[in-house]
Amino acid sequence: MRPTDRVRACDRSSIRVLFDLAEEVGGDLVRLEVGEPDFDTPAHVTEAAFAAAERGETGYTSNAGLPPLRAAVADTLAREYDHAYGADDVLVTTGGMEALHLAALCVLSPGDELLIPTPGWPNYWTQARLADAVPVEVPMPYPYDLDPDRLVARMGPDTGAVLLCSPSNPTGRVFDDDAVRAVVAAAREHDAYVVADEVYASLTYDRDPTGVAALVGDSEHVLTVGSCSKSYAMTGWRVGWLAAESDVVDEATKIRESTTACTPTLAQHAALAALEGPQEPVREMKAAFAERRDYVADRLDAMDGVAAPRPQGAFYAFLDPEGYTDSMALAKRLVREAGVVLAPGSGFGEAGAGKLRLSFANSMERLEEGLDRLEDAL
Repeated sequence: MRPTDRVRACDRSSIRVLFDLAEEVGGDLVRLEVGEPDFDTPAHVTEAAFAAAERGETGYTSNAGLPPLRAAVADTLAREYDHAYGADDVLVTTGGMEALHLAALCVLSPGDELLIPTPGWPNYWTQARLADAVPVEVPMPYPYDLDPDRLVARMGPDTGAVLLCSPSNPTGRVFDDDAVRAVVAAAREHDAYVVADEVYASLTYDRDPTGVAALVGDSEHVLTVGSCSKSYAMTGWRVGWLAAESDVVDEATKIRESTTACTPTLAQHAALAALEGPQEPVREMKAAFAERRDYVADRLDAMDGVAAPRPQGAFYAFLDPEGYTDSMALAKRLVREAGVVLAPGSGFGEAGAGKLRLSFANSMERLEEGLDRLEDAL
């Protein structure tokens, strides 16, 4: 016996390959490979979880999530991103990853294609394959803005969904509104869905964020994925959501009975406090990320032989160091010989070959040290 072809077709994330290598090498490494805020979860959020535990609220919740949390997510999406979802259109999930997985299972049939503008987050490939669908890379030209013509040209009768992540992981680019509208309109013509990964939407630096469904004024063909992880420094709490037409949410809730049943109850209470409580910690974290973005962008711009588009959101920079084609080999050499850890660009699709992703979710002191080491090594 052996694992199924479905599972064998899935690859490990190159991000985690470098993470494991860094753990093995040890020592004074500057860790810039993982996208995880270096801040503590806000105190009032943690206190809400403790209070819920003391009240004995440690049992199951509805598969769809606590009703007040579903309402709070809908209110937050309306307030921050102009979405028009109601509480019944929201499913609370165990992180944004589960929301994306459920979305793939609900809208992709076996043999359907999931179109992924690349460079793109590697988990999208796995989620498509687990749904017996076919991930299709559609490379975006430098500086990795959304090119609707390329994406629309690749759509066909087998297109089941299009994945849009803005701000982008790994490039930090924020997609143009008109480009997004063109892609959604074409997907609708092909009776395909758009899965909008908006987990980084709150970390948009140079403009106010607007969600994809709000941009097109239609949630019928759009599934919106969000999370508390990045905005509230809650990666380990594992709280996200899927927002869509209520019939899609109902179907996702049905199959969720056989996966995670419900998001951990204490984490849901923490998320409720995060969304409804003081937002000053969020603003402080965003200001810190924006300052780091400026520093990293300026440093990379001044490096000889390195091209990197200025990040407009999230906390990533995508580097193209001149003269390299094997990004995995380069990333491993940087760990062993320079003591700095970055994610290989090849893990984000063929469009990332020879490139590196740098996460600036780290202190300014460590960013300075890491960029010094990177510049010396290159």
